[in-house]
Amino acid sequence: MPEDTRARQRTGTGVGLLLALVLAAVLLTALPDDDGRRDAGACRPHTVGSWSADDRLTAEFARYGDDATRADDWTGGDGTHSVRLPDGRLLWLFSDTYLGQVHGPPNPVGESFAWRDGSAPLVRNSAVVMRDGRLESTLPAPLFPDPGPNQWRWPVAARVEPRSPGSSERVLRVLLWVRTAGAAPWVYGVPTATEVATLSLPDLRVESVTEVLDQRSVRDPSRRVLYGTTLVEQGGWTYVFGGDDGQAASRPASHAYVARVPEGGLGDPAAWEYWDGSAWAARARPAAVLGDGRRTGVGSAFSVVRRDGTYVLFTMAAGARGLTTVTSYWACSPTGPWHGPAKDFTPTLPAGQVAAYNPQLHPQLGDGGRLVLSYDVNWLEPTAAAAQLNRNVSLYRPRFVTLRLKPTV
Repeated sequence: MPEDTRARQRTGTGVGLLLALVLAAVLLTALPDDDGRRDAGACRPHTVGSWSADDRLTAEFARYGDDATRADDWTGGDGTHSVRLPDGRLLWLFSDTYLGQVHGPPNPVGESFAWRDGSAPLVRNSAVVMRDGRLESTLPAPLFPDPGPNQWRWPVAARVEPRSPGSSERVLRVLLWVRTAGAAPWVYGVPTATEVATLSLPDLRVESVTEVLDQRSVRDPSRRVLYGTTLVEQGGWTYVFGGDDGQAASRPASHAYVARVPEGGLGDPAAWEYWDGSAWAARARPAAVLGDGRRTGVGSAFSVVRRDGTYVLFTMAAGARGLTTVTSYWACSPTGPWHGPAKDFTPTLPAGQVAAYNPQLHPQLGDGGRLVLSYDVNWLEPTAAAAQLNRNVSLYRPRFVTLRLKPTV
């Protein structure tokens, strides 16, 4: 073979190899992030550096709830989640919600509280629209009808995403928890299933509700996992966190779990993958990523945010402190390992037998290094809760704090 022919073959082989390497690099860059830690080199421990009450936002919900010009709008609720819509509006999603009117103060026993009477309607979920920082309307409630007798839907995390992967049309996807009425200790319902609702934009019409994970086959209700308490978008994936109901079974803390879905796939059960302790797998039995059931773990609901390559999780503290105290954990990946609990803080609570719960971050309200976190407030004793919440309507509305994170190393 002539020498110049061999040289051309060697050169062609080298160019082919180089092209193959370049193509592989492009494909790796284009593929969704595999484990949520694309810039894990920037990850370092984070904790709460400072916090203060956000009186302005708390007062806005009090103003709207006390407005008696309509009889079919929101006057109080819990399960506070929010999502920014493409047109700039902010949609607030609530679980159990009081409608009707608010009276006073003073209330019927002479106290300086605004109040509602015992006939006020209570619905299982609602949605309130905010524009430019002002709450303006309640969507027809309940937004998500009951799936069956003695069952209800609680909305949790939500995001705007393509209707399907690669689609130019965008829809709103809302995660729903299905619960079924039960006896003690399941006074707040037995965990049943996770669903995803698809809503059209901009009119917010519910198009469909799809079940993505049925938990009825898990015999121990305290081991059933419902997903959607919080989600994080990263590297082409939506990481959806969930928890079990270990606290209902008198364990000091519940366990946290995580699933992932490609962008545009939240409404497709086949697109969901669950962390099984070593890998992502479809229809796998999920493994906990946080919680030993005693000192570490999460409350019934928690929230996760990603800042500077670090994932930070906020939850009520384990044990009795979980009635008053918010704590945090950090990790370099959604699957962990999660480190903590870190420095905690105790937000303001009204007087009486009340508890704080469901700390939720609202990243779309923050700016720079500032984060906004809401927490719900309720009466501790379930049998007396309805009377107390009607007597003082401020007990069943979200309260807000502003906080800043700081690296600890």
